[in-house]
Formats: sequence, structure tokens, C-alpha cells
Amino acid sequence: MATLLQEKYEARKAEVNARFEQLRANEGELNRIFAKIYNMEGEVPIEVEDKYVSVARIFDTAEEIPESYKGNKYVRTKRDEIASLISYAVGCMFGRYSLDVDGLVLADQGATVDDYLAKMPDPAHVTFMPDSDNVLPITDDEYFDDDIVRYFIDFVRTVYGEETLEQNLAFIAEALGGKGASREVIRAYFLKDFFRDHCQTYKKRPIYWLFDSGKKNGFKCLVYMHRYQPDLLARIRTDYVHGQQERYRAQIGYANDSLATAERGERVRLDKRVKKLNDQLKETIAFEEKLHHLADQMIKIDLDDGVKVNYAKFQDVLAKIK
Repeated sequence: MATLLQEKYEARKAEVNARFEQLRANEGELNRIFAKIYNMEGEVPIEVEDKYVSVARIFDTAEEIPESYKGNKYVRTKRDEIASLISYAVGCMFGRYSLDVDGLVLADQGATVDDYLAKMPDPAHVTFMPDSDNVLPITDDEYFDDDIVRYFIDFVRTVYGEETLEQNLAFIAEALGGKGASREVIRAYFLKDFFRDHCQTYKKRPIYWLFDSGKKNGFKCLVYMHRYQPDLLARIRTDYVHGQQERYRAQIGYANDSLATAERGERVRLDKRVKKLNDQLKETIAFEEKLHHLADQMIKIDLDDGVKVNYAKFQDVLAKIK
């Protein structure tokens, strides 16, 4: 049955905000009772200030948050809610979560898709399968079959239905902000903001690691720390980075061929595209060399060492934690 994400959001906002008001009323009543018991009526405040209520309160935008809520760390916005949905979707893509069972699914070191299937109530009919190789590429266009934006759209389609897909993508894009079509806004979020949000959620101890070639967005991909295997970097290099380099070379060739017959306005556009593609190719070549060096070492990790220690082993090819 098709579902509108906006309706789900509005229902959740109403539920969360009603809980906020109920807790505030309860705390106010407790203050009144204790003030009476200790004969302090009129001497201590009874009403609970907005910033001291310790459950979530949702506003559509940051601009709508009243001054009285400033300092309340539980205040959330529509963007926060959508970012949480996207984070959950990525968790399903990696098999950390599942649409078929509650709670964590894959959270052991070196976990595999076979381990995931073993925990499913009906392994032959899984609602949404996790990525097979633990690599979700993030690029500025759709180059790979397991492209993270394509995968996320499949998630939205699976959960909320085909009929409302475009409306739901539009709602997600509007909540995230940015310019362009829905898919462009969502892609920009994965390229620029997802990892930052993830680091904030996990207090600078990310469990989804971002391999990042640099500022030109030549190649990025997410991997799930708990599914890491020593051959992961070699697979990223051969199955993804090499292919991306060949695509850039091919596109540069096509653009240069088109330049020979292009009119002035088109030439300007093609010149910019060739420069961008050359910059991205150059960036991925430098990235591939660093990746190659680390891949040859077949580095092992131990989850007991924690994120900080393990992340540092790959710091030359991973995004900076901010």
C-alpha cells in the first residue's frame, strides 16, 4: 500500500510533541506537589521552562524554534527527522538493520550477508537485501549499479510504495534543502552532508566509514566497519576506482570529440566539463596510489580497539572526522 512520507512525518511530529507537553505537565505537577510538601508554595517555580524538558520536540524548521527552547538539546527539525530516516536506510543497505526484524542484525566483526540471511525469518523472501560487498559508492552521477542514491530510492520505494515515490522524494529533498531536482538534492546530501551528520550522531566515532578521494568528488564510498574484511581496500580499488577512472577517460574523450564541432556556447560548457573530468581523474589516480599501498598490507582490525584506533589505520584514504 502506497504511503505518503509527509503524512508519516506529521503523525510522528504530533506524537512526539504531545509527549513533550505531557512530560512538561507531569514535571510541573511534581513541582507543585513537592512545593506543597515542603511549604515552599510561591517561593519556587512550578512551571517547567521549555529548555529544561528532556524529551524531543519537533519543529519544521530551525527558524521556527522559539528563543525559549534555545539550549534544549532534544529539539529537532524536519531535516533532523529525514536525516535519521536516511541513516536508518543506510543501515539497512549494510545489513545493520532490517525491515524484517527489530533491532540490530549485523553487529559482529567480519559479519557477512550469509550471517544476515541466517537471522531472517524467511531467508528466501527478504524485503530489502543489504549490499553484497559492503561498498556503497557515492559519486556526482550514477555510475554504479549499487550507487547509494539509487539504493536509497529503492529503499523509499520498498517501504512507502511506487505510487508515492516521486512525492516522497520531493518531500525528502525539501526537508534537506538545496537546489535542483529531488534526486540531485539527495545526491548532494550524500556527497556533502551525510558523513558529517553521521559523525555528529555517533559522537565522532563513525561506524560507516567514508573513503574519499578529495574535494573534486572523484570517488567516494561508504563501508560498514563491522563488515570490514582485510581484502576490502583491494576490492574498492579494483572493482570501483579503476572502473571510475576508465569512465572519466572515456567521457573526456567524448567531450573532446564534441568540442571539434561545437558552437561557441556549447564549447564553453564542454570546456568546463573537460576540466572537471580531468580534475576528477587526476584526483582518483592519486587516491588509487594511496589505496594500493594500504590494500597490499591486508590490514586487519579489531572492533575491541574502538573506532578511533581502527579509523587511524586508514586515515590517508578516509574522510576527516569533524
